[in-house]
Amino acid sequence: MERLDKILGNLGYGSRKEVKVSCKNGEVVVDGEVIKDSSTKVDPETAVIEVNGERVMYRKYVYLLLNKPAGVVSATFDNYDETVIDLLDPEYQVFEPFPVGRLDKDTVGFLLLTNDGALNHKLIAPKNHVDKVYYAEIDKPVNEKDIESFRKGIVIDDGYKCMPGKLEIISSTEDGSEVLVTIQEGKFHQVKRMFEALDKSVVYLKRVKFGPMELDETLEEGEYRELTKEEIEALNNL
Repeated sequence: MERLDKILGNLGYGSRKEVKVSCKNGEVVVDGEVIKDSSTKVDPETAVIEVNGERVMYRKYVYLLLNKPAGVVSATFDNYDETVIDLLDPEYQVFEPFPVGRLDKDTVGFLLLTNDGALNHKLIAPKNHVDKVYYAEIDKPVNEKDIESFRKGIVIDDGYKCMPGKLEIISSTEDGSEVLVTIQEGKFHQVKRMFEALDKSVVYLKRVKFGPMELDETLEEGEYRELTKEEIEALNNL
């Protein structure tokens, strides 16, 4: 059971004060009964709620796939930089979603946003071994020795030994390389620090896959969409 003003507020029907006014004006109906008290508790899963004759479609969670652009931070709030939440329309911001894991400020690509805490924990816990795949451009040639280093687990600058990862070479020349990197952790700047340990630098990084889901290439950077029912089920079944 939840307060009616909280339910309607979370669904974008106004602030609690505005919902209170709507109730007093007789605009809110629950199960056929006009509700004048906005603090009334109802079960949003079963109650039929109407505002000005319009049926309220309740949902507790929101699941979004964002193609994150560079220059935006993976946080819910920042004093200086634009955040991934700032990219969302108000109708989604009211759900108070948060990024699942994070991408560095200059990294682009696949980022999930949700207010489903249980799913978030499941997806970011290293023990669950959820693959995160990145396309990367490197400033130097990448070779079989580097592939073996990733397979064994690279020790980064702070002494931490990363879990074994997978490095695939797309192309490699004296001018640089294109690779795919698969890891199951999300340490701060991890992919960049792994290559730095090999005396190489990442010049471009894009996450292209997370668990069973690939980046929707129809999304321009900065665009997002809701996950389908099948995609949500796939993530929950990991």
